[in-house]
Amino acid sequence: MLVAGLLRWRGARSAIWLLLFVLLRYRAGMGVSDLDRLDLPELAKRLLGSPLVARMLDLAIDEDLGRGDVTTELLVDARAVGKGGIAAREPGVLAGLPLLEVILRKRGGATRFRATAVDGERFVAGRTVLELEGPLRAILPLERTMLNILGRLSGVATHAARFVEATAGTKAVVCDTRKTTPGLRHAEKYAVRCGGGSLHRLDLSDAMLVKDNHLAALDPAGFAARIEQAAAKARRERAVRFVEVEVDSLAQLDRILELPPGAVDLVLLDNMNLDLLREAVRRRDAARPGLPLEASGGVTLESVAEVAATGVERVACGALTKDATSIDFGLDLETSA
Repeated sequence: MLVAGLLRWRGARSAIWLLLFVLLRYRAGMGVSDLDRLDLPELAKRLLGSPLVARMLDLAIDEDLGRGDVTTELLVDARAVGKGGIAAREPGVLAGLPLLEVILRKRGGATRFRATAVDGERFVAGRTVLELEGPLRAILPLERTMLNILGRLSGVATHAARFVEATAGTKAVVCDTRKTTPGLRHAEKYAVRCGGGSLHRLDLSDAMLVKDNHLAALDPAGFAARIEQAAAKARRERAVRFVEVEVDSLAQLDRILELPPGAVDLVLLDNMNLDLLREAVRRRDAARPGLPLEASGGVTLESVAEVAATGVERVACGALTKDATSIDFGLDLETSA
């Protein structure tokens, strides 16, 4: 009857598009980001090719160069050529090579380069990931910028991989948060995917996430209905990828579970201990089996396995980016005049 009504209302073509939209919304409601469906090369184009990342790269280069590389300009002959590569000083998971290639194309002059590894690859100490050859006066001013970016992003990828490994055997997906380095969000989220993690919101317009400070501004007696209204408007007017509500008590969870199916796509269980998480899963299974639950709040590498084992579908970990330590890389060159 619903489909027939749609056909009469908009015609067959409109009905098909509407049904496709509903299906896509349903998939988003299952906690799968559209970005997570992209392979790494496509994700690199989407995230690392953004204007925000281009501005970040220019800033990173400019903060190193200042008014120019005094040492290189005064000491290195203009005809000198360097040949060698960037190699890892310790093991890890690779992320960031496409950005090095952008830097070399923009500022590397006649430098030739070739990647010898791919992002998402595990590497050992001593592994060369990028070979290059060109004028020393072009390569040396870019050295530290390239190593900093590759080291930071590979550090995030390596840390994310540890969390993913710790949750193996559970159904939970490890996802990131907005606890990223200012100016590096798109790049760091890309690095999380290189490590096997999943992506949450890119920014505040990407999805609707009702947090505790939003709830504090609402009438406790009618907050669930107010969220339902706002969620419908967000989908209608803002094309958000998903609607998620944060709760910090089982009583709040019960109110959300009373909402009609599809009113919200995810429920975030904030700072709940393991017993509360298990009880939240039990209540969800009884009232709304298809509604994904996401645990968040202080999750560490030591605790993530136990959190994932409670039965939640997602575990949000700010530590993926916040606590990541850069991987050490070095540039080794042989020179000739």
